[in-house]
Amino acid sequence: MIVRITILLFFSIIYGLDGFAANGKWKSNATGDSISYTITDAKTPAKDFAGNYVTIVYLENLNIKKIGRNNNQQDVAWLLSKGYRIIQLNYGSNRHAVSPSINADIIAINQAIAAGKFCGCNNCSKYQSYILFEGYRIVRNVPYFKDDPSVYNTPEEYKTGDSLNMDIVYPANPSKAVPVILEFSYSNSYATYDADKKRLTAANKNQRLKLAYTLAGFKDSFLEGAPAVGMAWAIADHPKYCPWGKGKPVNGRNDTYKSYETNPDAARKVRSAVRTLRKLGNQLGLSGEIGIFGFSRGSTAGSMAIGDRKVLAIENAGFNIGVSDKVQAAALGPGVFDYTLIYDSPDKGDASLKTGCLLAWGDLRKNYAKWQSMGSAYFVQSAATAPVIFFYNTDDEQYYQYQIAHLKAKLDSLHVPSSTLINYGHGHAVPQTAASLSRLYRFFQHYLKPPIIRR
Repeated sequence: MIVRITILLFFSIIYGLDGFAANGKWKSNATGDSISYTITDAKTPAKDFAGNYVTIVYLENLNIKKIGRNNNQQDVAWLLSKGYRIIQLNYGSNRHAVSPSINADIIAINQAIAAGKFCGCNNCSKYQSYILFEGYRIVRNVPYFKDDPSVYNTPEEYKTGDSLNMDIVYPANPSKAVPVILEFSYSNSYATYDADKKRLTAANKNQRLKLAYTLAGFKDSFLEGAPAVGMAWAIADHPKYCPWGKGKPVNGRNDTYKSYETNPDAARKVRSAVRTLRKLGNQLGLSGEIGIFGFSRGSTAGSMAIGDRKVLAIENAGFNIGVSDKVQAAALGPGVFDYTLIYDSPDKGDASLKTGCLLAWGDLRKNYAKWQSMGSAYFVQSAATAPVIFFYNTDDEQYYQYQIAHLKAKLDSLHVPSSTLINYGHGHAVPQTAASLSRLYRFFQHYLKPPIIRR
């Protein structure tokens, strides 16, 4: 017991901490058993706008090959030095602590944090908390584009563009250079004006991982589970920097852009994000191979990266111009890829989409080329387009299926490899079953080149 206390005190000194806050047991869905956890708060904790602790849930002693060559004490110390609250879950090399069974715990952790009751903590950030596998580190809030306030024109006090940001999770001191999967959030970050304080605030910046709207709300574990199959991951702000349901052209009608994003703004941001991730990833030891994972409005955004058509107004905008913006593969869920089809779907479709697009771009028949340029299908020009696996449930909205069918047909006509993952669940949902998750991971492992062994 004396030895144990001495060790704890020693590490609290070298970490520069106030001390270990708590120890206990947590019931793991993956293993079926209770596993040990330790909570440690940094001496100077990082907090979000609401005052809650930016948190890392660190999964250690898993039953997978560890790519990062630092020991866990080094990586935990580094994370603590950045101000993160660290909740270490010790799996004791349990045979079930592998992909895809570990995804069940990822879902449970995110839902518990969103509910404010994970491992006795009720003040973990609900939009800046992350699950990291042992050997991985994170760089947060990386700027990838400066927003143009005149695109969506809301709030009216927003005159100087904010940075759109991304988070990158990568293996530290890796034995292999690994590929990375990038997702554009289906939650929106945006500028906020406080009428009482008469100023813009950061209240809704960096909301890309708002758990109630993303990972917890949809039981989405794919991205955070990627390290279990040897990949890094990144999540970027959705390119529509404005509350979903708002946005208008200059001198246009309020809420014209209620349920969609507009080009060339969206495509510029997506391509700039890919270039930024590739450049920074090279510095972090990643392989340079990038895949896209997209769901719902995040699928609409992410699909802007797959095509090979070059448009100078897009290629020459944003950051790191000259770096390749090519992605090697994409998994796309239900989204909108071609706005010229929105009146043709077999169901009623999205009424606000039909109304808003007409207000923004005029009559489809008279302005067909403009409408066409707004969707990602326009950028699909040749066999150089990235391979795609589409995923959807047939009891989801039919207009999503109509969009997927048409984009897949175009890919097929160009001999771009494509496939489908259908009825892995119900409704507007992401894959959650072991079989569907495994298929998605195998898809990326096939198209993202094998890791390079470092000498």
